[in-house]
Amino acid sequence: MIVDHHGNPVRTGRATVNGTSLHYRTAGSGPAVVLLHGVPKTGYHWRHLVPKLTGQYTVVVPDLRGLGDSARPADGYDSATMSDDIAALMAHLRHASYSVMGEDWGAVIGYQLAARHRDHVNALVFCEALFPGFGFEDHTALTHENVSSGMHLWHLGFYFQPDVPEMLIAGHERELITYMIKYERSHPDTATPDAVDEYVRCYSMPGGIRAMLAIYRAMLVDAEQNRQASQRKLDIPVLALGGSAFIGDRNETQMRLMAHDVTGHVFNAGHDLAEEVPDEVADVVLPFLAERL
Repeated sequence: MIVDHHGNPVRTGRATVNGTSLHYRTAGSGPAVVLLHGVPKTGYHWRHLVPKLTGQYTVVVPDLRGLGDSARPADGYDSATMSDDIAALMAHLRHASYSVMGEDWGAVIGYQLAARHRDHVNALVFCEALFPGFGFEDHTALTHENVSSGMHLWHLGFYFQPDVPEMLIAGHERELITYMIKYERSHPDTATPDAVDEYVRCYSMPGGIRAMLAIYRAMLVDAEQNRQASQRKLDIPVLALGGSAFIGDRNETQMRLMAHDVTGHVFNAGHDLAEEVPDEVADVVLPFLAERL
């Protein structure tokens, strides 16, 4: 369960937007902030951060297209289309302007949201992601540097191959998800049983793994979308957050290619900041949002 700052359960709903149906949670009052999770997670990833925000902000936590309890359509898993899903959801909820915080694939989608819907997004928090088209692909290479740094992203090539991953993952969703989220963290115990159970529940549902793989299989399309969007840098303030044991200050380096006003911060953590070090994340994010809203 996700609760607000009073300990009350957040509200949940579904919205038919952009040709699909999104499940979302919302709570709080004040300026709107939308939180976009990555893979292999759901909106439940933000459970520790939500109550730290709802005292000052209206927080919207969608499950991305194909993930969590959202619908699993056949297509539309490129980051531009998925960002349009979120823009349509926020319009449906009558939020004309909002800040965006994304992590992992949610950060790439958050960037596309800011780039494609510039009149509506007023700040971006970009957490622990690599951009397709700007070096993400380099980490798929089997090199000594990638392996020794823990940044050999072997699973990208595996996921890209059609049919074989579905065959091998079926029936082993728990093993894969547990391995991925614990391996990428400095603090593996923060992958708590309730979170693992929730992620496994959602990715084990019909179409769950198919949808996850479709996001990776859209990477070449994403790369071109990111290259196009980068030709006009973002004018909004961007906070780039990294974990020292994973992407680290490369988050800030990448975002400086995409935006004019970028601030960076690196935590003593791995890949899943909002679950590993939520208090520290809130201490950095809240002042950033307060200065700009």
